[in-house]
Order: sequence, then structure tokens, then C-alpha cells
Amino acid sequence: MVKKAIDTGIPRHARPFEWAILADGILYAVAAPIKADGAAETGDIRKQATLTLANLAKSLKAAGGSMADVTQVMLYVTERDFIDPITEIWAKAFPKPYPNRATVIVKEIGVKDVGLVIMAHAHIGKGRGKPARKKTRRAARPRQRR
Repeated sequence: MVKKAIDTGIPRHARPFEWAILADGILYAVAAPIKADGAAETGDIRKQATLTLANLAKSLKAAGGSMADVTQVMLYVTERDFIDPITEIWAKAFPKPYPNRATVIVKEIGVKDVGLVIMAHAHIGKGRGKPARKKTRRAARPRQRR
């Protein structure tokens, strides 16, 4: 397995983890509402969701992919009331078919006053965008007489 950290352009942090890792054509990414100056967006959950999904899109683009490549997402929120507004923004951020998603309500996120964080998996490596090969049945060859 080849594992590569992706330079996402999202500001670095003091904790020992990457925003995105590409391994064997699969991108493993974390996205949070981190602004260009490195500060966390702690305002309205709609602002947080919009920025978080924009950061995910930025990570995907840096790795050679797009939101269409995302297959699975874990959404962590600190309040049940955040789910519907996030879902509204979500539906505009991802093309159909949407990635599957699990939503977990937690007491808090690792950054004070942040209301969501997402973990995503995307397939952006070999075979990306190629349709599955159809199996065709070969016609039987006529037997040759000897």
C-alpha cells in the first residue's frame, strides 16, 4: 500500500493528523469549518456546514477528485437540531447519487464551539469513471472436421 498525505491548502493545525490521505486510490478525509486564516467558524451551523463541505471539496480537488467521488460519510454533530439545516446544504453540495451517510450526535467536537465534523471516503484512483465491463457470451465456434 502506498499512503500519501494530500496538500489540501487548508491551514495546518497543531495536532498530529492530516486533512486527507490517499491510499491505493481511496481518499480518506476529515473536514471541519476551518477558515483560510486557520480559525474555526463557530457561528451559525449553516455557515459551518457550507465551509466544512467547501473544505471537503478542496481536499478532493487537491487529490484529483470531486464531490461526485465520495461514497461514504460520517457526520458528527453536537445538536440534533443541526441535522436538517446541514442536510439542506448537503443536498446542494453533492451530486446524485448521494454518498451514504451516518449521523452521530456527540457531546462536543475537538474544537470549542464547532458544531460538526465529517469523515469521508472517496474512490478517486484507478478505474475511476470507467463503466463496469459487461460480460459477453462468445458465440460457439463451429467444429472443424478432420
